[in-house]
Amino acid sequence: MTKKLVIVAVVLIVAAVFYSSGVGDYLTLSYLKSAHTDAVAYVGANPLSASVGFFSLYVLVTALSLPGAAVMTVAAGAIFGLIWGLAMVSFASTVGATAAMLISRTLLGDWVQRRFAGQLYSVNEGLKRDGTFYLFSIRMVPLFPFFIVNLVMGLTRISAWQFYWVSQLGMFAGTIVFVFAGTQLAGISSLGDVLSPGLIAALSLLGLFPLLARKSIGWLRSNRHAGDAS
Repeated sequence: MTKKLVIVAVVLIVAAVFYSSGVGDYLTLSYLKSAHTDAVAYVGANPLSASVGFFSLYVLVTALSLPGAAVMTVAAGAIFGLIWGLAMVSFASTVGATAAMLISRTLLGDWVQRRFAGQLYSVNEGLKRDGTFYLFSIRMVPLFPFFIVNLVMGLTRISAWQFYWVSQLGMFAGTIVFVFAGTQLAGISSLGDVLSPGLIAALSLLGLFPLLARKSIGWLRSNRHAGDAS
């Protein structure tokens, strides 16, 4: 109980500081555009401290499910460039997601069970049947909110390591899209410009392919066994 209280206190304090300090006001596309030139200059003069600070803030935002992760992903490409921005976001988002999952598992069991009962049932059933393939698919499909996946997975029996590596792999394509969009910052007027309906459909199909292939193989095997038995 003491451990849970300490974690709750830390989470509440960090969230309170985040909102009261106005940090969230800086995690907007409009501010990113206005501060872009100065931010690039600062990174050029202080590459190490800027990278560490950005990485740490990204982990914090994602771990506590605070608003601003999407803008930060775009900012990574705009400020750090495609390669380094992609590397930082890929690892920071996965570390933060894993932390959020573990926080959910430790603290939010009853609340998440009530609030997301329907989603939790389908996720648990999917994990029982398809495990890694299921998590990979929901990570690839942009229609599943990032923070809800983290919270719900905290209530499953998936291991932290499995959650980490599948999430990093499953989120990579979407991360590339947003980081690359940041390198084209001038052409973005809203975050909605990043994911077109066609791109959402393409990512969804790509994410669902391993799961569908697994189910198809299982269906073929069951039919073959039924044919052999007859």
